[in-house]
Amino acid sequence: MQTGLSNQLTRQIGEHLVAAKLGRMGYVASPFAGNVPLFDILAADAGGHSIPIQVKAINGASWQYQADTFLEIELVDGFQHVRGKKPLPNPNLVCIFILLHPNERDEFFIFRLCDLQDFTFKIYKSRKRPKAPKSFHCAVWPKHIKEFQDNWGLIAKSFEA
Repeated sequence: MQTGLSNQLTRQIGEHLVAAKLGRMGYVASPFAGNVPLFDILAADAGGHSIPIQVKAINGASWQYQADTFLEIELVDGFQHVRGKKPLPNPNLVCIFILLHPNERDEFFIFRLCDLQDFTFKIYKSRKRPKAPKSFHCAVWPKHIKEFQDNWGLIAKSFEA
């Protein structure tokens, strides 16, 4: 189990790796020292256009999140009913998930927030959770998002939009 410091370092490493990669691609990228709720990095091109980027780094097997961030889920008598997708504040937000490796051969997965919502909608089923009926816990593993690995071209496309 990771400690608070370990989690903080994982987050910091991920954000700085992304900022460095974006710099090598010709973008100015800046992570924030504090907590900005909807994104972690602001990247800008030579023309001064900017895009926000959400970064999630892990040392473990999967990225953890709450399905009700993306889905309308109704809880009735301990049974979760998926009613549909929630409207997202920024469906085209660029997300970069990083799987950190001790040998520094880290893996990067680049996609839009709506892609994660689509994945969640596809895998999260209406169900009864016997141990924790009110839990909307969900996880995504690298094998689930392999199609987005090293999808750095999405950054340039995001500046064009």
